[in-house]
Amino acid sequence: MSNFEPLLSDYFTQEEAATELKVSARTVDRWRRLDEGPPITKLGRRTLYRRSSLQAWLRAREHLGHSDDGAGKNRARANAGG
Repeated sequence: MSNFEPLLSDYFTQEEAATELKVSARTVDRWRRLDEGPPITKLGRRTLYRRSSLQAWLRAREHLGHSDDGAGKNRARANAGG
């Protein structure tokens, strides 16, 4: 018996990455096409996502506050009377 770990064990397919991120595979594909998603590794026709790259991508998307939730815009509009 060997302790050999398969070379690609740290990589997800697009579908697996989507499951990990709790979004659809179509969303992950759209992010990839728009260069907004996590880094990819191409292996022939296969698109793979390394676990550590997914984690780093998520960390890079962290921010303090809720500046992009739209609440500030609604408050500003209400204060402006519109």
